[in-house]
Amino acid sequence: MRPGGGEPARLFEAGTEWLRGEGDGSDVVLSSRVRLARNLAGVPFPGRGSPTDRRHALEVCKEAILSSSIGGASTLWVDLHDAPPLERTLLVERHLISKQHARGPRGKGANDADHPRGVAVALPGERASVMVNEEDHLRMQVIRSGLALDAALEEADALDDRLEERLDFAYSPRFGYLTACPTNVGTGVRLSVMLHLPALRMTGEIDKVKRAAADMSLAVRGFYGEGSEASGDFYQISNQTTLGKTERVLLHEMQREIIPRVVEYERDSRRQLLTRRRALLEDQVCRPLGVLRHARVLATEEALKLLSLVRLGVSLGLVEGVELRTIHHLMLLVQPAHLQRALKQELDQNQRSVERAALVRARLA
Repeated sequence: MRPGGGEPARLFEAGTEWLRGEGDGSDVVLSSRVRLARNLAGVPFPGRGSPTDRRHALEVCKEAILSSSIGGASTLWVDLHDAPPLERTLLVERHLISKQHARGPRGKGANDADHPRGVAVALPGERASVMVNEEDHLRMQVIRSGLALDAALEEADALDDRLEERLDFAYSPRFGYLTACPTNVGTGVRLSVMLHLPALRMTGEIDKVKRAAADMSLAVRGFYGEGSEASGDFYQISNQTTLGKTERVLLHEMQREIIPRVVEYERDSRRQLLTRRRALLEDQVCRPLGVLRHARVLATEEALKLLSLVRLGVSLGLVEGVELRTIHHLMLLVQPAHLQRALKQELDQNQRSVERAALVRARLA
């Protein structure tokens, strides 16, 4: 058992907030996330500091985190530089750490003593987590199901206040919070929403949404955030500007203006498909269910794509006998680390494809 609360295996049986399938706009919005970037005053950023600096930052931050409440009944702490690859991948798949944080700055992963780093996770629910020694000394994250950026920001600010009572953050009266990446300087806040946009893709409108987002200085990323592609028509939309705008202005723009507009575009596309191309739409959401129930081999990407279409069918009432929570649970279980954890054995890629198909067939029988 690691200091602070246990092993990542404890996460496997627990539910995760971002896949509850509840909250405002949950037919389109999977989750809302608020992330705050903070650094210790007088300590070089992780990418610029010495191994001694990074170890000092990890120890100081870890002590402050474990002596605070980060939003759960208990706190799980994981030293990522010591964690086996499967455990680190499990954390990535649950959206608790970034791929960069799992790999480490030099891509060495585990046993990289020069780049100590960790993560704290609030249990149960995993609604809050804190990455230590990623790009910044601290990356605080709060996630909520559905469109709930306001609630997530309130919780993140409370967590920020509790940690600031114990830590001296790098702050400039002129620029605000100082961060390793210039795009985070200022409030250090990143507001992001995970959206399911299959109808916009089907109607050929998704590229217009991407262009409009770019014109508004928004980032459109894939299922795992920065550097990832869209899997199963899931997209993350987030602000890119943190300097010159307050948290409340950013929140209003995202929560009240931008995201509701995208949600309505998706819903309008779904209505168009139901009205004008209903038979084709029914085929596109029911055929994947048949494949999932009978396939003998499934790759991760294919499984997510098929589950995405079934999710659309369930949301529109075109697929009966399947609950959203089942689809969401499978979205985790089909991924490599979760699949191997479920089967309690390490598998090569071909074995995973066979076992993934068997697992999905059993859950959707």
